[in-house]
Amino acid sequence: MNQQVEVLDQARRTAVDLAIQFGPRALVALLILAIGFYVGRWVGGVVERMLARFKLEPPVNQLLVRLVRVGVLGLFVIMALQNLGVELLPLIAGLGVAGAGVALAMQGVMGNVVAGLSIIFTRPFRVGEYVSMVGEEGRVEEIGLFTTVLGHPDRSRVVIPNRKIVGDILHNYGEIRQVDAVVGVAYDTDLNGAFAAIQELLRANPRVLPEPEPVVRVVELADSSITIAVKPWVSVPDFGAASGEINKALVEMFRARAIAIPFPQREVRLLGEGA
Repeated sequence: MNQQVEVLDQARRTAVDLAIQFGPRALVALLILAIGFYVGRWVGGVVERMLARFKLEPPVNQLLVRLVRVGVLGLFVIMALQNLGVELLPLIAGLGVAGAGVALAMQGVMGNVVAGLSIIFTRPFRVGEYVSMVGEEGRVEEIGLFTTVLGHPDRSRVVIPNRKIVGDILHNYGEIRQVDAVVGVAYDTDLNGAFAAIQELLRANPRVLPEPEPVVRVVELADSSITIAVKPWVSVPDFGAASGEINKALVEMFRARAIAIPFPQREVRLLGEGA
């Protein structure tokens, strides 16, 4: 019983000695970290306001602000560790070894980060532009360090890892798209009159942009008809609706003006002994 009391007394004295020896240092270290957190936020805010003048892409602004905040907080962490008497050189060596192991285990994640930085700084596309890549297409909603998010025309969201994008073929439509409609007319149709009617139809549609000028031309002399391409430009959000409206208006206008839209047909002759 006496031995247990002596052990508890010894533990109490040791705890008191450690508290006296390291307590003030620990409190100062915590105070340094708290100051570093608020200083990092303040410096990050200053940097964010400065970067607003350069009109950089939102992901670039976020990345630079975060790096500044982490850098400032890192300096205060070093100060706190020095206050506690921690030897930094062995700690840095240990962190280097651990970092190498983590990097090997997270090659895919790091590949996304490197690809994300490449996308952010080379800017092959920007937020708000309509793109087609890696078999998907949509309007760019977000460019992050790890993924790029597209808004699909069916109102779903497509999340693409950045490493899949870099090195692949990218089609950037920008903020406007060209409607690709075709219509066939009979060979005896007055083409100049048909073209004038199509141009009038396009000017009446509020979704069609006056510039660039719509493309209306003959693209094929088919077996049963003359194929006319109708390719006006519209803004990306109007693309789906404009395609349907233009096709419907073409049919209604041709019917109203008695312009025939011939259907494919074949003449079949049967030859027999009686013939």
